[in-house]
Amino acid sequence: MGLTFGNIHFTKKPERVVYISGSLMKSLKLSGKRSIRVRLGKDTIPAVIKPIKRAGKHLFLASGVQHAIKVPKTGGVYLRNLQNDEVQLGPLVGILSDGPLSSANPFGSRTGFIKQLLREGGRMCYIFAFTPRDIDWQQERVNGYFLNAAGRFERKLVPLPDVVYNRLPSRRAETSQAISQLRERFIRRRIPFFNWSFFNKSDIYRLMENDPAAVRYVPETHSNPAPELIKEMLERHHFVYYKPSAGSLGMGIYRLTYLPKRGYFARYRRGGKNVLLRFGSFESLMRMLESRHGRSLQNYVVQQGIRLIEIDGCPIDFRFHMHKNGNNQWVVVGIGAKKAGRGSVTTHLKNGGSLMTPQQALGRVFGARADEVLQQAKATAIRLAEALEAQHRHLIGEIGFDLGIDQEENIWMFEANAKPGRSIFRHPSLRAEGKASVEHILEHCLYLSKFRRRDDL
Repeated sequence: MGLTFGNIHFTKKPERVVYISGSLMKSLKLSGKRSIRVRLGKDTIPAVIKPIKRAGKHLFLASGVQHAIKVPKTGGVYLRNLQNDEVQLGPLVGILSDGPLSSANPFGSRTGFIKQLLREGGRMCYIFAFTPRDIDWQQERVNGYFLNAAGRFERKLVPLPDVVYNRLPSRRAETSQAISQLRERFIRRRIPFFNWSFFNKSDIYRLMENDPAAVRYVPETHSNPAPELIKEMLERHHFVYYKPSAGSLGMGIYRLTYLPKRGYFARYRRGGKNVLLRFGSFESLMRMLESRHGRSLQNYVVQQGIRLIEIDGCPIDFRFHMHKNGNNQWVVVGIGAKKAGRGSVTTHLKNGGSLMTPQQALGRVFGARADEVLQQAKATAIRLAEALEAQHRHLIGEIGFDLGIDQEENIWMFEANAKPGRSIFRHPSLRAEGKASVEHILEHCLYLSKFRRRDDL
């Protein structure tokens, strides 16, 4: 199979002809051929080859070819020669998201990130964004959002893509029958689809239990705990976290504490403020939780509290932004150290937390040993990503881990997110990591679509 990078041009000639430079003919192993099939996404069309004398790797598509398979634009892309002299252009990469019906801001708060993906990806492939309503399954076409030279969205009709990166923003929508059907349709057509869906906390902890090497990093955690179990864990650990299985951004989390001579305490966030309540008995604590969440208290997990390292008396944890690279290996791309706000249940920035680089945070705690501790945490994050992927049924290309380091230097995993937020990359010292994150997403799209980047191209 020949794989190379070349320049695509359009001509106004109506016939189904492609004009190929000698250098590109050689790279694609087409010397002596008179015809090929040209492919974009899931569409193919036969075309006659006409060699041309031009330096460099150039492919000129007559309008009869361009319009038939909906090649969206000129410029540099990868080309690969499949079996039976079928030349594929691409890859054709689709970013699946959703948002308001607005031409200027069609993906809501994710529009800026999606534009960054399209801007960077446009230099190496055909890349567009789309919503579920943009797909015509009968015609197998997508009315995609491309980015034009002025940085504005432009709608173009293209075939179904070679790979889909899922950034649907809503847990509720993802569990709907329509979205489940959409995912299955892509899989039936053998179109790689990552990341499959948001993680559910209960599912993640259960998956980790199946891997002895990984479960040691997970605090004791139980789904839908009975009150008796919560009480018993409070007596053993003195504090626990009680959090919704499908929650995010720290919403709905309680820190429950038991001090034998003082009673029970619940710390949580309400109306943008931190709340601390004291209860004389465990029963009164449970009555408060039941009044707020119903008597069944379903869809919650209880997790052992960990005494984390601290700065200025405030605990710190770390967001590890993980990616699959172009060789299908897990790597740590960005790390943000999050310092909890005073009186806050979590380290989330929206709850008063502050962001630091890991070097700043670990340097203050461990001094000269900071780099040693950081390397150990990185190695652990990669082991956890590999374990989670091995237990998961679907493609994962990106994970956000919330990891903590306790006062004995043990590493703990509190959360795993399939669609991690990108707030850590707003830190001035982490902008390069934000750019690297985008590059890794694109490299993994090349890998999944079999347009692997090679150094010798």
